Amino acid sequence: MKSFRPKSSDETRNWHIVDAKDRPLGRLAVNIANSVRGKDRPTFDPSVDQGDFVIVINADKVRLTGRKLEQKEYDYYSGWRGGRKVFTAKTLMENHPDRVIKQAVWGMLPKNKIARKMMTRVKVYRGSEHPHEAQKPDVAAF
Repeated sequence: MKSFRPKSSDETRNWHIVDAKDRPLGRLAVNIANSVRGKDRPTFDPSVDQGDFVIVINADKVRLTGRKLEQKEYDYYSGWRGGRKVFTAKTLMENHPDRVIKQAVWGMLPKNKIARKMMTRVKVYRGSEHPHEAQKPDVAAF
């Protein structure tokens, strides 16, 4: 008996499209992270990058439950004294709704080199238009 070890070159990457309209942010991010990581495949191995591409449309219509729009905070630190900037979810949703989804997906991936490469396969767009029609994405079942 030999153990099966998948290689990243063995699999073809599929393209999925997800409509974020009226979907809770956390549940949406879990499904995106699992698809990008490849956990939905029977040959999943945490050390091999074999996930799919995910296109998220209507990012500005994603739903935050409870009072998260006013209470949830995102912060950024430049490294300099006094360089910490804090934004509420409401201001970030108004200005950059794609960052809210990317931040949620990033929080659900392992923090290593593979995860940084996985995040390049997450494409998030504010409206319903996207430039990836040539890839013929299928509508995600999640």
